[in-house]
Amino acid sequence: MPFYQLPRHVPLDPVALLSFRRLIALLPLALGLFLASAAHAGERVVLQLRHTHQFQFAGYYAALEKGYYRDAGLEVQILEGAGRDVPEREVLEGRAQFGIGSSALLLSRMAGKPVVVLGVVFQHSPYAIAMRRYGEQPDLRRLAGGRIMLGRLDDDLKRPNEVVAYLRREGIVPEQLQRLEHSYDPMDLVHGRVDAMLVYTTNEPDYLDRAGFAYDLYNPRAAGIDFYGDNLFTSEQEVQDHPERVKQFRAASLRGWQYAMSHPEEMADLILAKYSRRHDRQHLLHEARQMVPLVQPVLVEMGYMNPARWQHIASVYTTLGLLAPGASFDGFLYNADAAMDLPWLYRILAGVGLLVLVGAVVHVLLLARERRRAADAIRAGEERFRTMFEASPMGIALIDAASGAFTDVNPRYREIAGRSAEAFAQHTWPDFMHPDDVGVWRSEMQRLMSGAVREFRTTIRLIRADGSTVWVEASVVPLAPPRGGPRMKLCMIEDVTDQKENEALIWQQANFDTLTQLPNRRMFLDRLQHDIVKSRRDGSRIAILFIDLDHFKEVNDTLGHQQGDVLLVDAARRIAACVRESDTVARLGGDEFTVILTELTETRCVDGIAQNIIDSLLAPFQLGQEQAFVSASIGITLYPDDAVSVGDLLKHADQAMYVAKGAGRNRFSYFTPALQVAAQNRMRLTNDLRSAVKGDQLKLYFQPIVHLKTGRVVKAEALLRWQHPQRGLVSPLEFIPLAESSGLIVDIGQWVFNEAVRWVQRWRRDIHPEFQVSLNQSPVEFQREGGSYDVWLRTLREMDMPGQAIVVEITEGLLLDASTMVTDKLLQLRDGGIQVALDDFGTGYSSLSYLNKFDIDYLKIDRSFVSNLAPESSDMALSEAIIVMAHKLGLHVIAEGVETASQRDLLAAANCDFGQGYLFGKPIPAEEFDAFLADRLAIG
Repeated sequence: MPFYQLPRHVPLDPVALLSFRRLIALLPLALGLFLASAAHAGERVVLQLRHTHQFQFAGYYAALEKGYYRDAGLEVQILEGAGRDVPEREVLEGRAQFGIGSSALLLSRMAGKPVVVLGVVFQHSPYAIAMRRYGEQPDLRRLAGGRIMLGRLDDDLKRPNEVVAYLRREGIVPEQLQRLEHSYDPMDLVHGRVDAMLVYTTNEPDYLDRAGFAYDLYNPRAAGIDFYGDNLFTSEQEVQDHPERVKQFRAASLRGWQYAMSHPEEMADLILAKYSRRHDRQHLLHEARQMVPLVQPVLVEMGYMNPARWQHIASVYTTLGLLAPGASFDGFLYNADAAMDLPWLYRILAGVGLLVLVGAVVHVLLLARERRRAADAIRAGEERFRTMFEASPMGIALIDAASGAFTDVNPRYREIAGRSAEAFAQHTWPDFMHPDDVGVWRSEMQRLMSGAVREFRTTIRLIRADGSTVWVEASVVPLAPPRGGPRMKLCMIEDVTDQKENEALIWQQANFDTLTQLPNRRMFLDRLQHDIVKSRRDGSRIAILFIDLDHFKEVNDTLGHQQGDVLLVDAARRIAACVRESDTVARLGGDEFTVILTELTETRCVDGIAQNIIDSLLAPFQLGQEQAFVSASIGITLYPDDAVSVGDLLKHADQAMYVAKGAGRNRFSYFTPALQVAAQNRMRLTNDLRSAVKGDQLKLYFQPIVHLKTGRVVKAEALLRWQHPQRGLVSPLEFIPLAESSGLIVDIGQWVFNEAVRWVQRWRRDIHPEFQVSLNQSPVEFQREGGSYDVWLRTLREMDMPGQAIVVEITEGLLLDASTMVTDKLLQLRDGGIQVALDDFGTGYSSLSYLNKFDIDYLKIDRSFVSNLAPESSDMALSEAIIVMAHKLGLHVIAEGVETASQRDLLAAANCDFGQGYLFGKPIPAEEFDAFLADRLAIG
């Protein structure tokens, strides 16, 4: 209990009390034997918890593991709870002897259930409401009409009653809230599925903090509603049948709690080792720290119950209509002195009666000496409390309620406030506060002194002597004044500066880009929603500019990501310089920026701002010793002209930006309805493509590849076609990009492989034993994370086919930006015997280095060279150079787009190995190509 408040017992003369105890020690041996026989050794009892194992029940684990229960002659089994009412039901039905319950036990007692509270562990209830932070000033009334999780939907809104009473006291009727089934998952609040939820302040806020979520906690104590939290309880039957067992169990449990609160790290390790690993060590220690102000192990005797507090709880229940006024709860609170059954009580009274005469004589003889001992005990108690006061890890001060002067301050309070003892003697409590917090503090103090609240807790700033600021969490409690003495207040403070700074850092990281310090996507969406509401109110317009830097990837690839970051910071600065301070510039990620132009009465100015941004970004970027040049493509959409929702506005701005890129970059484009129509067509075609993969609409065509010297068809290229049921034959140029962007390209590529292997197996058997089929691979398919050719190689082995039956065609760009993943896949192809062809050679970033670095088997001369072949022409010279170079490197050459006999002859004369084109055959379905090969075999 607090050292400033004595328990409410019948007052006794301390000398008489000590004398009486001495007389009890002189009882006959028989009486001692009677008492000894009452002990129950090795009795098995069950303790039913409210929830699953966690630090909330650490005291009981300590009592078990440290042997306190064993020393009391008890063998205790601790069971996890699976529901709120489980402990009460298990105890009353006799399956458990003891349980843990909330203050709602009082309602059960008033309903006729014989429950008895043995002791209070949580002096304050941990229940609170967590709500998304909407501004600098918390306001619970914003919750009115919102979505909230208060518990199970079949709950009658009577538990936890302190929260319901709190809502009503703040003017919020719980029945008007949009109640949702409680998931007990803090992520539902983080992801916006609810606006607020009931939380246990000892643990759920830790998950919200880890997620970087900004929230406010609303505690019923702020409205003067102060319930007890966890209570150890039993049944009347248990107290009547086993009074000594109840007494021993209670004492051992409270002793365990004293140990647990003094050794939090040891208990966290014990819970992880023997009870549960649902929570990590950091979370358990967080829970332990949050329990300190709720349990108050330093200031309050463990298990202490104040009948006045229970009367306060009963009055709250009365306001909720759950109890009749003036309800009596006699027998609800456990009294250890009255816990024995009547037979034992009669025996003890008889023994005492026999010795009363002897006691009277001894009492007179020892009275003087006991008075001296009592005085010594009082002095020792004062010294003990003074030691606790001085050594407390929490700052504690006694303040005169009338003048505000400090009457006593412990060292920790002076250390936190950064002031000397002389400074406290010369100043009052408002003198050390930050000026912005004084008004709030005075208002709370007036409510406290008027009796509107029993105590209050708030977070304020103190100014230290060196001018620095420290954040403290302060709790103030009025003290009962001594007879004729001044009214005092007890003020306790804890340094929460690190916590506040961490919260500020987490909020900064959650809402601002760490590189450019611009608002990130989350803050951008929040501001845009706010600006839309304001625009709707005043009738103005909003413009959203979606900015993408052109050619930024080349800067990263050539100069490195560090220099790329320097460019992004400078680009952010330039964009911000082109708009007003009231406008928002945000970085969504990578090289994408957005701008919100607000309060537009006309839209003509948007063109000028967009062009200024483009011109600003065209200036060279100085990156160390190098210069980089980029441009910008900007998509623009207007509110409310183009859309009214945030999602549609961003989607339309993105579509307009891609139009600007497609038109040549370095320009801006406004959204038009035609862009939306095109996007919808792409979406519908993508959906149809999903059905095509499963609906047998994809067809494989083959085009022959001819050996130029012999004229034999020894290879073929597999080409994909889509026979749409309504649109007919869809060009690969149209549906392949959709397949790449949607991820369907992976399934399509596997289907093409399976079909090609099935046909090449047949042609190697019937046409030529070394017949090959070439497959085109999309860069997206080739570069996908985690993809490999294990399935392909396993399929070839199962069909008894060599890897040389397949040639994979890739583009030059894939090798130009070859990562380790690309290199590993090329090595896997080589090890599996699958050959690689480099398609469209000569049209991209051709480099001899990657021809030497990677295992390439074929070069395919692009049709743009072949179409203009003529003797002595530059295209002929380039083709001859490619052929000679390839042969020197051990590569074979395939010429694409051969359409005339003259082209074939020129290529053959230049020693080109293979030809492919309409001269030899167009792409035709697989069945027709099979017949084509059979005819050529019959002729040849």
